Amino acid sequence: MPRQARLDAPGTLHHVIIRGIEKRKIVDDQYDRKNFVTRLGDLASDTKTEIYAWSLMSNHAHILLRSGPPGLSKYMRRLLSGYAISYNLRHKRHGHLFQNRYKSIVCEEDAYFQELVRYIHLNPLRAKIVKDLSSLDRYPWCGHSVLMGRRMHEWQNVDYVLSWFGRKKREERKAYREYVKNGLSDGRRPELVGGGLIRSLGGWSAVMSLRRSNEKVLSDERILGSGEFVEKLIEEADERMKYQYSGNTQRKMALKLIRGVSEKEGINLKEMQLGSRRGKIPKIRSDLAYQLITEYGMTLAETGRQLGVSTSAISKILKRR
Repeated sequence: MPRQARLDAPGTLHHVIIRGIEKRKIVDDQYDRKNFVTRLGDLASDTKTEIYAWSLMSNHAHILLRSGPPGLSKYMRRLLSGYAISYNLRHKRHGHLFQNRYKSIVCEEDAYFQELVRYIHLNPLRAKIVKDLSSLDRYPWCGHSVLMGRRMHEWQNVDYVLSWFGRKKREERKAYREYVKNGLSDGRRPELVGGGLIRSLGGWSAVMSLRRSNEKVLSDERILGSGEFVEKLIEEADERMKYQYSGNTQRKMALKLIRGVSEKEGINLKEMQLGSRRGKIPKIRSDLAYQLITEYGMTLAETGRQLGVSTSAISKILKRR
């Protein structure tokens, strides 16, 4: 069955789930964790992506975010590509680090925002990485400690999250922690990460109730929300699809970038595209290759084709960087 297109527009609330390929680790030590979290935050600031909740586990990660003007795909492409390249170089490994396609779930904010913040931040406790809520309050690799004021990340939107729990900062924080505490017995919440009708309706009880009444409702595995929310979102997505770029967009954007840099540096475009090593061209080609892969999500092979060199040459450029 073909994959469905992602649903996104600037300002959309997403629950993003990233998993290591074949359930392997995506972080090995404190250096890797700091590297991942630093990239998460720096890119959020750069793209005006709002981060509300996050937890970094050994082989997966959860992020609750609101996409910025460039959109979710560009943010995630830069985050995952950049981190994977640095991880592979550091650990002297090759190949994919993440599952080919991260999961992104568009969320109905009024109904699920608080639940998602709690669910994501309880991940380390559910996995027994920390022993209790007091330990979670101080745990550095989860956004809960930031909301509790124990750690500082300017890129995490603390004020917006706490505003859901009261009007004064001290009251908000206390109410938030109590809300998290009340969720300790909930266990796993398949409706928050599952698929299809279960997710769209918010749980098996809602599904069974509708089945008993023979009522039909629109559902979509990409969406967490009511049938009405699902229907509205799909209509908006269908409308946006009419104006989306063709499959050649990535190559056109790459050519525009290469042409612009060539003109700025006073280099003949053909020399760049035919693999010339004259003067400053190799240095500029190296910079372009890195940008095309980390920011545009272009494959090594396609980057080589655009810059007139082999895939192995692009690989060597990345290793040197």
